[in-house]
Amino acid sequence: MRKYFLISGAILLLFWGCSSTQDLSDLNADARLANAVKLYEEEDFEDAATEFEALLLQYPGSSIVDDAQYYLGMCKFQGDEFILAAFEFSKLIKNMPASEFVADAQFMLAESYFELSPDFTLDQKYSKKAIEEYQAFVDFFPLNQRVSEAERKISELNDKLAQKEYSIAVIYEKMDYYTASLKYYDAVVEIYHDTQYAPMSMYRKIKLLMDREREDEALKEMSKFVRMYPEDKNFNEIDGLKNSLEAKLKGGFSSN
Repeated sequence: MRKYFLISGAILLLFWGCSSTQDLSDLNADARLANAVKLYEEEDFEDAATEFEALLLQYPGSSIVDDAQYYLGMCKFQGDEFILAAFEFSKLIKNMPASEFVADAQFMLAESYFELSPDFTLDQKYSKKAIEEYQAFVDFFPLNQRVSEAERKISELNDKLAQKEYSIAVIYEKMDYYTASLKYYDAVVEIYHDTQYAPMSMYRKIKLLMDREREDEALKEMSKFVRMYPEDKNFNEIDGLKNSLEAKLKGGFSSN
């Protein structure tokens, strides 16, 4: 349980019994924290953030500073101020490594960047940053109950990155920039091999090579495709092309 739940009942009653106009400076650090948490739970995120900031300034060596730092990040997150939220969570992780809030702060740091991740057509720096922070969470806290959620979101973000690379490859192909197109298809297969865009990229690469009459290269890609993607919707087509091309090339070699 978090430290703010351990605040004595007497302190809480002292706060709740106060009038709404009481000068909060009369309260000690724990009671001030209780006030700020109460504001947060009431979804008064702006006022709560002001209180948490005040606590951090007034009680820098207190045992409640990590509570205040974490909840300040949460206030920014709940207010859709995701860049500021990421900054506050990063401060806790860097400056308070022994805090019981570090695991939660690491996850919320990744969540902040996840919320900043844009449509696949735009720059993906925040998607990459979110993946980095989710992976750090998984690596440092492998037994945490949110690991499966982090892994799911890593997969979702990788899919977005793969979609961007794939879309660029398709654009280059349509523009007849075949070398660039093949380069991007290869990158999708190599880097994002566990996404839906990997077999799609290899499929289009095979078709492109065949259109360019680069049959030896196409055959190598076909062999990889049938080995790597036996469940893909295009498997039968590629397997059939592979068998036909093998027979054609074998016949050509025999005639020589």
